[in-house]
Amino acid sequence: MEIRQVSAIHGWYWIAQGFQMFRKAPMVWMLICFIPFLIVVTLSLLIPMAGPLIFMLIAPVFLAGIMVACRDQEQGRQIEVSHLFIGFKTRTAPLITVGAIFLVGLLIIYSVFLSTGGSDLVAMLERGKRYDSSEIGGISSNILSSFLMVILLQIPLLMAFIFSPVLIILHNFSPVNAMKKSFLACIRNIIPFFVYNIILNLLSIIVLLVPYIGLVILSPVLFASIYVSYKEILLGEPVKVPADDYYSAADYQKATWTNSGEESARQEQDTAPAAKETVRRDAEVQAAARAEKKTEILEGDIVQCYQCDILIPKEEAIRFDGKYFCSSEHFQAYQDSMSAGSKK
Repeated sequence: MEIRQVSAIHGWYWIAQGFQMFRKAPMVWMLICFIPFLIVVTLSLLIPMAGPLIFMLIAPVFLAGIMVACRDQEQGRQIEVSHLFIGFKTRTAPLITVGAIFLVGLLIIYSVFLSTGGSDLVAMLERGKRYDSSEIGGISSNILSSFLMVILLQIPLLMAFIFSPVLIILHNFSPVNAMKKSFLACIRNIIPFFVYNIILNLLSIIVLLVPYIGLVILSPVLFASIYVSYKEILLGEPVKVPADDYYSAADYQKATWTNSGEESARQEQDTAPAAKETVRRDAEVQAAARAEKKTEILEGDIVQCYQCDILIPKEEAIRFDGKYFCSSEHFQAYQDSMSAGSKK
């Protein structure tokens, strides 16, 4: 997997394409982004000190699920809230490992902050400690230096984290290799990411003016833009947002009312053979479409079970006739269904 270097304007393109993905299914996207927020708030209330730390451990699992949702949306499939929890079914340990590395990095950065002047700020905010006017100048300088140091240390940590979940869930990378690849990808595209961050900061200011409406739109756009940048930088492909909506319009049929029960029964008897034939043809077409859809091989080293649609590493799957199965039971069920179909 080669890292592609893109121009600065792509920092805006990632956000614009992320908004297009959000616009195709806004309600589902809002739910997908609201659930992790609800989880972290609940954990913080139930376990005040450890709750946010626990969420940081599992945050890559949720981000991996969102990346799978983006992949499915790009391929024309309907995204669902269940996408958010796909990471708990496959590649869970590597994703939590990335969360643990990220958490340890944040704790180290926080320790540096406290040791370089941040403790004075904590003392003023938490304990209400007061300083003389002669001390304020030096303390302010130390706090400012601490903040700058925290920012400088957080940037490489975020660069190593941003693409790690998608590389693990879709390409079967190990945690360390995924973080290395993510860091190198960001380093080679530091200018477009700089533009990307400036635009996000400006949008964040707008969100502060319209907090509730802005946040439910900006969060999905942010996650979708990460997928767009991953596709361009690591796969060298633009995201193709399907033009059609995912929810087809309902087909309503007009009811025919009659006062005569015999006439109604006679009409049903006359139209029954044609209706059955139509239903049979529709069922065959739908079955063929489902079979064709399931035989598609996913990109990367993660494949989909033909029977239950779960994502599994390619080397752990059972392959037969271009199809993949997550277990011998599902493979046997497929063979039994094929045998039953041939007997008919």
